[in-house]
Amino acid sequence: MIYRKALLYEAPFFCTFAAMKKLYIETYGCQMNFADSEVVAAILKDQYTLTDDVHDADLILINTCSIRDKAEQRIHKRLRELEALKKKHRALQVGLLGCMAERMKEELFETEPILNFIAGPDAYRKLPELIAQSAAGETQFNVLLSEEETYDNIMPVRYDLNGVSAFVSIMRGCNNFCTYCVVPYTRGRERSRSPQTILHEVEQLLNDGYKEVTLLGQNVNSYQWEDKTFAKLMAAVAEMSPDLRVRFATSHPKDISDELLETIARYDNICKYIHLPVQSGSNEVLKRMNRVYTREYYLERVRKIKDLMPDCAISTDIIAGFCGETEEDHQQTLSIMREVGYEYAYMFKYSERSGTMSAKRFKDDIPDEVKTRRLEEIIALQGELSLISNKRDIGKTFRVLIEGVSKRSVDQLYGRNSQNKVIIFPKGDHKIGEYIEVTVNDCTAATLFA
Repeated sequence: MIYRKALLYEAPFFCTFAAMKKLYIETYGCQMNFADSEVVAAILKDQYTLTDDVHDADLILINTCSIRDKAEQRIHKRLRELEALKKKHRALQVGLLGCMAERMKEELFETEPILNFIAGPDAYRKLPELIAQSAAGETQFNVLLSEEETYDNIMPVRYDLNGVSAFVSIMRGCNNFCTYCVVPYTRGRERSRSPQTILHEVEQLLNDGYKEVTLLGQNVNSYQWEDKTFAKLMAAVAEMSPDLRVRFATSHPKDISDELLETIARYDNICKYIHLPVQSGSNEVLKRMNRVYTREYYLERVRKIKDLMPDCAISTDIIAGFCGETEEDHQQTLSIMREVGYEYAYMFKYSERSGTMSAKRFKDDIPDEVKTRRLEEIIALQGELSLISNKRDIGKTFRVLIEGVSKRSVDQLYGRNSQNKVIIFPKGDHKIGEYIEVTVNDCTAATLFA
């Protein structure tokens, strides 16, 4: 499960429709970046046909991630690879979008001469203008952040060609300022979309035959529009159709309210899966991270989830080797993992990001070999926990939404259950987009077989 998600987040985004010139978009990072690429495709749809062949493109857009140094290094490497292509096609334009554009700004023109323009996450409406000006020979950039929702009335061009599941961005930005995180600086402050535009977008997806939506935000459960809380918005979306499955990402533990949990429990079509990043099991580390909750509060929220929804799956994010982390702090992270029993997790070594509060206040004082060893212990434990969780599902029957053909065999399909677990099963006469009941008979730590 962990590795499937990592591949999903790093896969390129492709789509096709008719226009004059050809555009190739490659997307890295989180689900919000993929949703943003769909917005970009919509903004440029009257000028460009999207292509899945980078060699065939007149315009290449790289939608970037800055969450870790490794992500940025991958993008620098990719831009170097594209230099040979630009030498062959002098008229080719290359633009860099997203968080890396916002974080590095004009510095990118010095380090990456291949670039014709850069655009931050709130500047995509200006892309036609930036493209035209850069085509005239002027390098262009626009990294202004907005205090309002920027793309409220744009209907994204969907890239899920199976028409099964779609992302719906409901808010942008973050006000939390965790000391290790660049998001408040690259995405700006929190601002929510109006519920009317969100419900209109979901209605259009239903009309187009989609069966699942994931409501997205950097801190999705802090959504607020006048008196409309996230819990009320979730209920309104769930009530649009009993056959529409509703998911959401990503949550901050401070905003997992009883109202939200009771709403998730009340509706059968709201998936029983919550991604609840813990980052560390140590109160001292959490304090230095500015996570604004304690280990005890986090565990109380987990108990509330399991009291209301015993079958709810919980996943998490964990950072190994944050500034000043002791061996005892690390052991507390391992112990909270055992106590919660996460179904899966996204696990990383701490990566210092310039401009963040941790880079200014703390020394990155944990040797890399120690970070690596602690991360390996976290990964190994999560593998055990995932396998234990999956073994509990053997013999159980789940309702699964079929999403595609398994990579293992054309005679098998795969889908996810309400708990977001991937299940592989014989194809039979079933089709992508159907709901079916399957009984689990085997598993690995990452996958259920039915």
